[in-house]
Amino acid sequence: MAKTSMSAVFRALLARGGVIVKPGAHNALSARIIEAAGFESIGVSGYAVSATLLGKPDCGLVTLDEMVMMSRYIAGAVSIPAIADADTGHGNAINVMRTVEDFIRAGVAGIHMEDQVAPKRCGHVAGKQIIPIEEAVGKYRAAAKVRDELDPDFVLIARTDARGVAGGTVADTIERARAYADAGADMIFPEGLTTKEEIAEVCAAVDTKIHYNRTGVSPMLTLDELNEFGITMVSFATGALRSSARAMWDFMHDFKDRDVAAQKEFLAGVADHPVGDFHGFMGFDTLRELEEEFLPSEELLAKYAGSVGYQPPSAAE
Repeated sequence: MAKTSMSAVFRALLARGGVIVKPGAHNALSARIIEAAGFESIGVSGYAVSATLLGKPDCGLVTLDEMVMMSRYIAGAVSIPAIADADTGHGNAINVMRTVEDFIRAGVAGIHMEDQVAPKRCGHVAGKQIIPIEEAVGKYRAAAKVRDELDPDFVLIARTDARGVAGGTVADTIERARAYADAGADMIFPEGLTTKEEIAEVCAAVDTKIHYNRTGVSPMLTLDELNEFGITMVSFATGALRSSARAMWDFMHDFKDRDVAAQKEFLAGVADHPVGDFHGFMGFDTLRELEEEFLPSEELLAKYAGSVGYQPPSAAE
């Protein structure tokens, strides 16, 4: 039986109704932890990938190949749909066609692509600029053409940063949102709205699904409030990034000050945590099961008899 594509799974989530919460991941490990927490979808955050892969800000430095690579790793590590950040599409409408094809082949369920001038920057940082609406419409039309040819279930999310540029207005956002939906976008991502009133105005004026980025300059709305506005999906792109960065900062400074005492205290503190058995969490138990299923018994005996180190609990029985 053929495996259901993640794009089809994501389409089913969209059809179910209610707000889909989409935390951002920056690598396969963060994606697995998001899935283990019970979320039904994952975002591949361009901001978080830039920070963790390059150690640099989200200002258009991550290449298409780097983002597709990370998206492939994340999509392959989990069993829930991943939505990738395609930035500006990495070029004009013709380049966008290659971009969409690469993300489809990477196994993600969809992408969001913005109408900023390249090089782009984080939507909640000042200094953004946007391309003419006619050029942006052409890029979304090109993206929709590839989607329809390769994977009609693939979800195309059109992001507009029209509100956040110098002189930008909600009316500009609505105009572009309608044009992008007409060009074939499945969902609109009005970035950088600053008040509940602006959100309500956009949701009332745009007759398509809406993605909301709950961070930065935008209000921290509850799920109940999002449902009242009719929001389809909400993201917090950098939650995993920020929480892990804080934890690493705190531990490393403590480790520098106290050396092995900090190490022992940390290990004792996570002993009963779900990731305390990190070897097990990362899959060494499953690896042993697969070896027992597929490798000759003589090879297993030679590998493990008298070997020192972690053993899955099942192996000790």
